Amino acid sequence: MDEGASGARDGGAAAVPRSAAFFDLDRTLMAGSSGWHFVRAAYEQGMIDRRRLAGDTLDALKFRLWGSTDAGTAKVRARLSTYLEGVRERDLRRLAPRVLAGVLPRLYPQMLAVAYEHQDAGRPIYICTAASQEMASLLSLVLSFDGGIGSRSEVLDGVYTGREGGLFTYREGKAQAIRELAARKGLDLASSYAYSDSESDLPMLRAVGHPVAVNPDSTLARVAAQEGWEVLHFDRLHRRLKLVAAAIAAAAAGGAGRAVVRRTAPTPPPRRLPRRRSPAGAVARRTQRH
Repeated sequence: MDEGASGARDGGAAAVPRSAAFFDLDRTLMAGSSGWHFVRAAYEQGMIDRRRLAGDTLDALKFRLWGSTDAGTAKVRARLSTYLEGVRERDLRRLAPRVLAGVLPRLYPQMLAVAYEHQDAGRPIYICTAASQEMASLLSLVLSFDGGIGSRSEVLDGVYTGREGGLFTYREGKAQAIRELAARKGLDLASSYAYSDSESDLPMLRAVGHPVAVNPDSTLARVAAQEGWEVLHFDRLHRRLKLVAAAIAAAAAGGAGRAVVRRTAPTPPPRRLPRRRSPAGAVARRTQRH
């Protein structure tokens, strides 16, 4: 189900513009990366090999620690296109149970509560993610959101081609997507809300009247403080992982520093010890005197 179909549950565009709430997915609604759970499911089904799984696992850990980067997002997008090329739509849909088994336990209950409060107040709620439209639609259906916005991949005759099939919902692309949705649904963005963890979502956050930073990366945290935006923190594991990573880095740096000191410090001259006579020699001298 795509955004248009799932969005129909809110009754279509209202006569009077109303507000909505838009939620990024990774590190905002859930801990970590939803894409990694797709990759793991694809590995279990034999769609990718162990080497690719290892590379994606490392990238997922980096994302959990430091958030998204343009280069990292582009690399993930390119890999996803490679994974999908030649895959049937029905085979991808069959991964849904495995993907959900990984994603659902990592949702933040506090963020779901925030989303449902908006919905109960009459605001439609949408998942807005750079992940696939399939992921956005699946989760919006399972979580009873009013729709999902994601990146589309081209499908011909029921098979993925590996090419993009529409707007890449990242940075300005995500902001453009919610503006287009607002125009279709008669939503007032000036009174709407948006939630995200990443500075890459600043265009989306600035497109609404009520931006909220959730588990923000360093850049977004700085902008939120400057702009007076609300900030929410839920990812305690993320903070613990960053502390562990910093401790490991400090230990490594300290070890390297000690090694440099050992290499560069002057070597002290050998200490001359007083000459000691062995017990056997003393016995021999006493024997000679007698």
